Amino acid sequence: MSLNEEENLELKPPRMNLFSVNKLEYAKGERPKVDCILCAVRDKNPLVDNLQIFESDLTIVSVNLYPYNPGHLIIFPKRHVTNITELTDEEALEIHKFTAKAVQIISKAWGAQGFNVGYNLGRNSGGSIAHVHQHVVPRFPNEVGFLDVFSNTRIVVYEPYKMKKELAQLWSSTDT
Repeated sequence: MSLNEEENLELKPPRMNLFSVNKLEYAKGERPKVDCILCAVRDKNPLVDNLQIFESDLTIVSVNLYPYNPGHLIIFPKRHVTNITELTDEEALEIHKFTAKAVQIISKAWGAQGFNVGYNLGRNSGGSIAHVHQHVVPRFPNEVGFLDVFSNTRIVVYEPYKMKKELAQLWSSTDT
């Protein structure tokens, strides 16, 4: 093995994230005293931040309170469901339909050129909420900045409440 190859095998520190909101307290388990965060959003419980941009009879679309990128949404059934296999056909279809709408809106309005879309299912998946929800994470050209390169740190540059306002307006002006 050459010296260059050995240098490339060095362990790099994990990515750090900088947010303007208190993610660290959340990650440590300091959360609102509710049975389920997403059910509390559905019920408009004042103990939880509500970044909902749209709701139907079955589903809610919300800005993620701790976004990975601008436009990071979560889409979830109003009914408390802990496993994707428990979704009704109607709920699954509506989540898919709203995911497609989110991709369309964010692509057109903000120029996203890719998306990560998916669920974190089960304790070992990285999910922190035991209520099925789909993530829609926009990806942008040149989103790696100097902090990503030099300190393995990501800064999210869009405040979630501003995102909520803008996306709610875009959502309501687009056919479902």
